[in-house]
Amino acid sequence: MGIKFLLPAICVCTWITSWVLTESSDGLARITLKRQPLDLKRLNAARITRVGIDGNVNDQEAGVIYIKNYLDIQYYGEIGIGSPSQRFSVVFDTASSNLWVPSSKCIFSIPCHFHSRFRAASSSTYTKIGIPCAISYGTGAISGFFSLDHVKVGDIVVENQEFIEITKEAFLPFLIAKYDGILGLGFQDISVERATPLWMNMVHQGHIDHKLFSLWLSRDTKSEFGGEIVFGGLDWRHFRGDHTYVPVAGTGYWEIWMGDVFVEDYSTGICKFGCAAILDSGTPLIAGPTAIVNKINRAIGAEGIVSLECKSVVSKFGNDLWENLISGIRPEILCVDVGLCSYNGSQRVRDLLKTEVENGTMEGSALGETPMCTFCEMIVFWIQVQLKQQKTKDMVFQHINQLCETLPNPIGKLFVNCDYLELLPDITFTIGNKSFPLTPHHYILKVEEGCSTVCVSGFVGLDVLPPRGPLWVLGDRFLSAYHTVFDFGNMRVGFAKSAN
Repeated sequence: MGIKFLLPAICVCTWITSWVLTESSDGLARITLKRQPLDLKRLNAARITRVGIDGNVNDQEAGVIYIKNYLDIQYYGEIGIGSPSQRFSVVFDTASSNLWVPSSKCIFSIPCHFHSRFRAASSSTYTKIGIPCAISYGTGAISGFFSLDHVKVGDIVVENQEFIEITKEAFLPFLIAKYDGILGLGFQDISVERATPLWMNMVHQGHIDHKLFSLWLSRDTKSEFGGEIVFGGLDWRHFRGDHTYVPVAGTGYWEIWMGDVFVEDYSTGICKFGCAAILDSGTPLIAGPTAIVNKINRAIGAEGIVSLECKSVVSKFGNDLWENLISGIRPEILCVDVGLCSYNGSQRVRDLLKTEVENGTMEGSALGETPMCTFCEMIVFWIQVQLKQQKTKDMVFQHINQLCETLPNPIGKLFVNCDYLELLPDITFTIGNKSFPLTPHHYILKVEEGCSTVCVSGFVGLDVLPPRGPLWVLGDRFLSAYHTVFDFGNMRVGFAKSAN
């Protein structure tokens, strides 16, 4: 933005000491990250989209490559703004560059009333800038105006930091979020109005001796403690072995150059001669060229939830259904006998199956039955058709599994069977001529859904056209496996195995 203000030095007299901030005696600013558990509804609604589809012209002019809606955020920490300090929970996002929080002037947007709001009148160090701005996301936009005040991060007080007071928020992402705002850790090139990012002001004001910050994300899903971000250095307890450093290759983002991607020992091909990759702590997903992501998801057996549940019924009950059919038991009672339906089937119900599949709503039949009952009746019908054609048992079930694969996927996300995680292949990224493997426990997201757990593939497609593409976005599925050093003094990024 290029705005410079001279304010009298004002001592910050009141600080809340009950924060989840680690006091540092080693000259480092440490922020303890909390974890927000994922639920299936938020994960299904999450999006990463290249600019040009949902993005606007301003995004493209600012050098923004893709946008996301933050519905799937897991990690966040606390900062303070103003004097005395007002506390906010924020996402430390390496793929954006502005700091924003809701304003007390945000009156007509419902989400603002569920979060902490900055009250300028309560801060003795506040200066109004007033320049209006807007930031677009996958599900809408936020808008507000620029202001200036002191920001506390760990034990560091950054004076005269530009930030955005939000006066209008998109309804869906921020209503259900546990965090109040976003603290961008990217470069000034992608900052709205070219506002100076907070970490750059840390350097300019001499708060940190080493021009870097490091990120460690815990993979312990049972703990609310989510990890730690350290400004000015790194903590040896967070990693094992040495870091592999590669230069920052792009502008605006923490973007590096990477090589091929392997499924076990098999090359996926497209990035054999190199692809760009952006490190993004603001998403749990790994996004990449659709052609490669499709190969990976096929290799790990990831399918739409409807197809997966259909195949599950085939796997668990198919043999019993087959044996009962060829022994002469009436087809309409088979699914009752195996415990998937609670009524005596009828032709009316069977006729409803086609309608439900076409609508993509496998929520049970009109008689209140479960989706599993619907799948069972479909499978019985399919077996009958195949028996009339005198097909062998192996051929019948091969055909039925193929039919399951053709069922619609209304949710959009792809799932794997949680019982078979140990059998899935490693997915390996090549960075700096070294291999960085992800095990299934790294790239699969386990999501609690009621009394059960579902397993979701962390790979999603994102096609960015040349010259910026092909492009990967390495989110928390990758960053939780590898402790990451963002070294802006030497314009490089380092990776070491995380101490998880």
